[in-house]
Amino acid sequence: MSLASDARFWDRTSQKYAIGAIADQAGYERTLDRTRALLGSGDRVLELGCGTGTTALRLAGNVQDYLATDISAGMIAIANEKHAASPIPVLAFRTATVEALTPDTAQFNAVLGFNYLHLVRDLSGTLRRIHALLAAEGFFISKTPCVGDMNPLIRFALPVMHAIGKAPYAGVFRASDLSQHISAAGFDILAAENHATKGNDNRPYIVARKR
Repeated sequence: MSLASDARFWDRTSQKYAIGAIADQAGYERTLDRTRALLGSGDRVLELGCGTGTTALRLAGNVQDYLATDISAGMIAIANEKHAASPIPVLAFRTATVEALTPDTAQFNAVLGFNYLHLVRDLSGTLRRIHALLAAEGFFISKTPCVGDMNPLIRFALPVMHAIGKAPYAGVFRASDLSQHISAAGFDILAAENHATKGNDNRPYIVARKR
């Protein structure tokens, strides 16, 4: 299985994903509010793994420029349809991986990755790439399922489902491991929070600043 197979998986499931309900709407709203408070009106923002664009459409109106990317062309097609219905001039959607984005003099003030880091195949490399894309003291804001802290049945089932094409690649790490990876990539962790309103869903919301 490869990055291309992961993209095909998300392409196949994009329509179903688009109509799925958010499991914890109150927790999601808390994440949006917390993130919105960290973004300035003059900020350039990159969102990785944007899916069908729900979060981008909620946050983009508060910043100067917002680029939302996803590995899946199917997801981005749906995001563009939603954007056409409710246009936000500063928002653009693009099918891309973080590796395809080139650091330049107009770097991002914030990079967002919600339900994203557990899906990348090279966690350390991805975090270093995010670091390179950020301006000095820029924020990396993430909310990541830490499968290593979840029910053992989930940890065992995911590799099997992936092997038979029923799930994309998913990395298994604990919240403590994730924090260590983020720090090692050149970030200072400013906050680690639980935004779930239905117990602990093992998806820490982390605010990190580029050193």
